[in-house]
Amino acid sequence: MTDAPHHHADALKYEDWAGEMGARWLANLTGFESTIAPAGEALLAHAAYRPGERVVDIGFGGGATSLAIAKAVAPEGEVVGIDISPDLAAATTRRAAGAGIANARFICDDAATVAVPELPFDRLCSRFGSMFFSEPVPAFANLRGLLKAGGRLDLAVWGPPQQNPWMLEGMAVARRHVEMPAPVPRAPGPFAFEERDYMEETLVAAGFSNVHIVAARGELPVGGPGATPEQAQAFVRHALAFGQALLDYPPEVQEAAAAELTTLYTKYYRPSEGVMMGYAIWLVSANA
Repeated sequence: MTDAPHHHADALKYEDWAGEMGARWLANLTGFESTIAPAGEALLAHAAYRPGERVVDIGFGGGATSLAIAKAVAPEGEVVGIDISPDLAAATTRRAAGAGIANARFICDDAATVAVPELPFDRLCSRFGSMFFSEPVPAFANLRGLLKAGGRLDLAVWGPPQQNPWMLEGMAVARRHVEMPAPVPRAPGPFAFEERDYMEETLVAAGFSNVHIVAARGELPVGGPGATPEQAQAFVRHALAFGQALLDYPPEVQEAAAAELTTLYTKYYRPSEGVMMGYAIWLVSANA
């Protein structure tokens, strides 16, 4: 195994959504959005937004959830999206304009500290945008301040890694080829809230009540619907954090990992659907 460059081991301890991660999401937007679409649809079905509601969407990524909510709350309702990535805020503003959606706007700011003038909102949504706070209790307390009394929070967060083979199995391949830091429980990252009790404790400490957490499980298409095993491994290596770790290594290491990933994804490939692998999320709701 090649010695890991020290800088990348440090970089993997957090995900820089204001810079590298946001830019990477944008560069791989179609793959990201179409891969996690089943999970986003589960969140929207659970939240059941209605016409006239004012909704703030945290960590909106490419904007798919925000724009779907904007359609659901139209014509009188509105969506304000907040994301720490300037690249994503600019791109999603263009995307909304191109889709003719006038009741959504997008702000580049840190959700942990943001102050939005048009308070309060009826609802708060986040599809995988709430697991990266360095200090989650103050961050969620700030978010609670965006809601009217009794206003509802709805989150989707990833469940335990063991129940998310679409991420876990690819990470295991990467670890066989390169040095990667061991995961730290409850640290900011995709699995920060894999423990339901910790999720509930965090929200209660931030002042929320009526915390309700249910599991949603299913399959998602790695790299998007119809992606071949080769396309799935290319997406993972260029888009996901564990794939990015491979880029600091010599070409022969990257090629060996790519070949092993292709073999992995071939096991899950269905020609009519793509590389279908299991996921599990927590759908979290609470009241301000």
